[in-house]
Amino acid sequence: MVVLAELAFSAGDLAQVRFAVSPMWEVAPSFRLLASAAAHPVHRAWTDQVRPRVVAAGLDRGWLSELIPPTGYVPDFLNPAPGGPAPTPAAERDAILASPADRVRQDLDHLARHQGALGPRLRTLQADPHTRLAKVAEEIEAYWELALAPYWARIRDVLDADVLHRARVVAEHGVGRLLDDLHASVGWDGTGLRIAGRKQPLTRATAGTGLLLIPSAFTGPGPRTRTTLPDPPQLVYPARGVGSLWTPRPTARTRALAAVLGRSRTLLLTELDSPASTTRLAQRTGLSPAGVSQCLTALRDAGLVSAHRAGRSVLYARTAAAETLLRAASARGSWP
Repeated sequence: MVVLAELAFSAGDLAQVRFAVSPMWEVAPSFRLLASAAAHPVHRAWTDQVRPRVVAAGLDRGWLSELIPPTGYVPDFLNPAPGGPAPTPAAERDAILASPADRVRQDLDHLARHQGALGPRLRTLQADPHTRLAKVAEEIEAYWELALAPYWARIRDVLDADVLHRARVVAEHGVGRLLDDLHASVGWDGTGLRIAGRKQPLTRATAGTGLLLIPSAFTGPGPRTRTTLPDPPQLVYPARGVGSLWTPRPTARTRALAAVLGRSRTLLLTELDSPASTTRLAQRTGLSPAGVSQCLTALRDAGLVSAHRAGRSVLYARTAAAETLLRAASARGSWP
């Protein structure tokens, strides 16, 4: 049964409303999207690139395939409460590894009630959480490196922009307006947060104090919640600007930037609008594979590209620093 949940707020709870960007809150919804056969109207470019790599690595039939069902509940221990505004993927994996055994078993019992039964891997996890969580964390790391890390700079731009927008709403209109403007199914009535479409009640007795707001690129179409004492309740909502996440960005091909980086390195940066291997970059630019490799090494040492292993290949991606550099150069003019 779907209910209208209402979470009461005291003055102390309002004082503890905060934002965080969480890598793990992108893992489950993005994995679920890849497992779906339907073409997503926003994320199709990403799924077309990533799905073959996930299948080739066998990640579509491993631990995550049992922990993240096509719909419904995902075990809460996979989404530990972020300890700061932007925890690293490694920090969140460490938090998963530190999950109490009783917490893991309770979440798996809940999953079994939703799904009817646990798969063979999850039964071993339930029997020995301490040992098997390490296997889960290893698979999460492999999935992150293959599916999300090469795109993280672009995703973070969207998430950070959402947080900045919401912070401005608070500064200009107050927390009430912020909570009333998160999503059509979420509203603020002056004393509490009302969430439509939730299957369970939401009370302070089970939700902890304050509220942790987490924008997400892959969560949708509605928000998701996590309530696990003693953590603050988490409300994960679709970030603003996701619709343009995969739209090809205009790239800067400026003489000024080439004079600093060199023409070949500048060309490679502009070609990395989506992650690519050395071989693919050589094919697209006409540069030799050895020349591409040398340039990528220099760009990586300068913090302008990052490298992520995908099976036997290595994918290179622009970093946030490179995106900033290209935007600045673009404003100065382009190649004739």
